[in-house]
Amino acid sequence: MNLEIKKLSKSFGKLKVLNEIDLSIRQAGTYAVLGPNGSGKTTLMKSILGMVLPEFGSIAINGQSIKGAHAYRDKIDYLPQIARFPENLKVNELFTLIKELRTGETRDEALIKRFEIEPFLDKKLGNLSGGTRQKVNLIQAFMFDNPLVVLDEPTTGLDPLSLVKLKELIREEQAKDKTIIITSHIMDFVEEMADQIIFLMEGKIYFNGSLHELNDKFKTSKLEQTIAKILKEQKEQGRQDGDEAYLTPLKELSHV
Repeated sequence: MNLEIKKLSKSFGKLKVLNEIDLSIRQAGTYAVLGPNGSGKTTLMKSILGMVLPEFGSIAINGQSIKGAHAYRDKIDYLPQIARFPENLKVNELFTLIKELRTGETRDEALIKRFEIEPFLDKKLGNLSGGTRQKVNLIQAFMFDNPLVVLDEPTTGLDPLSLVKLKELIREEQAKDKTIIITSHIMDFVEEMADQIIFLMEGKIYFNGSLHELNDKFKTSKLEQTIAKILKEQKEQGRQDGDEAYLTPLKELSHV
């Protein structure tokens, strides 16, 4: 899987969410897209999925531009942050509908057993707990075994046992040399799962490299400490220098 993003820009009204993003992913691995709220993480991921149309820039997958294209989406497994399922639809009806809309072999039966939702198959989605809805969300996301996996806050609402099962599933996907892109606010999960860290701030990439490189730069041993230190330093710098210089030190971190 080869993903090339060049000069990607997107605004919502006067707010510039993505500001000339350049990003190359040329080999399999797990990439964690991190940053404070409003940094552009979800907008970047939705742009890759074709759910958000940028004003400028380009996105290409395996050398082909996604502009005006649709078929490429069939090769992406996507987990949205919030699963907005039809409330009156039953769980098994949802899975049937998804399989009718997409092509390829499915593995929903194995995933249903893994996440133990057999008792809920005949229940309406609107009657499920948040944790069970997230399990349904995970099943639909991993159903088709595609080479690119995009996971937006996959741990939301999961109990400890389900979290362990999710980690096992991601490791199995990693062993297949897939490209996995994750956003998460759970830094322990990111440390355990990710090969590379892509850190966004104010719609720009200010770091793209390994966890070790990021922690080493800020002389910390935990990602949570590193992120806290980055945000604290930038807040203090912003107070001293004004908005224009607010993010300058982080530019030194960028490998892009």
